[in-house]
Amino acid sequence: MTSFRNSDSAPPIMAGSPPRADMIPPRLDWDRPPYNRWAFQHIREILPTAEVWRGSGAASTMPEARQELGAIAFDSPKAGRKTVAQMLDDTYTDGFLVHHRGKVVHEQYFNGMVPRTLHISQSVAKSVTATAAGVLVGQGLLDPQAPVTHYLPELEATAYKGARLQHVLDMTSGVAFDESDYANRYSDVGQMDVASGWKPVPPDSDPAFRWPAHVFEQMLGLKALEAEHGSRFLYRSVETDVLAFCMERASGRRLPRIVSDEIWAPMGAEESACFTVDPAGYALASGGFNATLRDYARVGLLHLNGGKSAGRQVVPPSWVADTRRGDHGLTNAYLQLSLPKGCYRNQFWVEDASRETIMARGVFGQLIYIAPEHEMVVVKLSSYPDFLNLDYTLDTLAAIRSIARELGGKA
Repeated sequence: MTSFRNSDSAPPIMAGSPPRADMIPPRLDWDRPPYNRWAFQHIREILPTAEVWRGSGAASTMPEARQELGAIAFDSPKAGRKTVAQMLDDTYTDGFLVHHRGKVVHEQYFNGMVPRTLHISQSVAKSVTATAAGVLVGQGLLDPQAPVTHYLPELEATAYKGARLQHVLDMTSGVAFDESDYANRYSDVGQMDVASGWKPVPPDSDPAFRWPAHVFEQMLGLKALEAEHGSRFLYRSVETDVLAFCMERASGRRLPRIVSDEIWAPMGAEESACFTVDPAGYALASGGFNATLRDYARVGLLHLNGGKSAGRQVVPPSWVADTRRGDHGLTNAYLQLSLPKGCYRNQFWVEDASRETIMARGVFGQLIYIAPEHEMVVVKLSSYPDFLNLDYTLDTLAAIRSIARELGGKA
């Protein structure tokens, strides 16, 4: 079944009581089109989750100075001249927010999403996790130069032996983990769908194939070293989960509690968030985080404002500076498709290594764009019909850059 844009007539997914049988997202394919257009906003109705409490304090304020940005035009690399409004429709947008010079200048919801809706962020979760890791580094609980096995001695028997924490932060370990084909259920990332509790064992799978029971069990099975640690960048989701287990061991707390204590409550989140959890209760750091559009913007503002929220230092300024300007060095052809001058640092994408704009990105079109050069944060939550779509990514970035130019002279 194909998907539908916001301008199209929507099928009645999960409508009615009970819904039609063919309109219930199948457990094996809830994240595939068209079901993901509903599922990404309803994760707690599909998977077990753990709360990331917002705390009992007041939400941080987000002043508004609304502007209409939909008519702003940009040059699409493939489709010629387009408008921001066209881009939002063409790229299956669920929520879009632009924060510029201290104010929300644009905020739109589509596809049934509303301000209180929690939307899954896919790999934006990696950047949220790493932001909390930066706080633990500032507290002296984590050392980026320490061996991963200092925190997780069980990994001495895996290819992670000899890797440092900074290697997993930058995805530069030499551990073999196949994430080249998200649709291949037998790939390492396909097995993680089962290990994380996102998917059941495929009913037609080989009975002799041993599926990992949970994420840590899968991690313990990573025995192949395919490169020297620190010699290459290769995007692999498991690196974030290694980081998160190190965080849990060092702090004595589970990941949802760490993010609540160190990020969500201190920054003044408006709503509690949640992580999906695996059969062993582990919160999936690499992709299972769900939050509201405005609270994702607050994460971006922490980085934009040097780690501060409402005058309070939440994330160490040294960590923010290192993420923007650290010793990145490594890139690869995959990264350069969308970011020709980019690199990767501390679980963030660096747009241009000579500048300071960073991004949190996730499959199916999730994005937090943090641009100190423009005093701007942009959040886009989406439900693409594809895991990855380079044309959609390039159009989104071109549109955001055009918005930045348009807003540049306006206070």
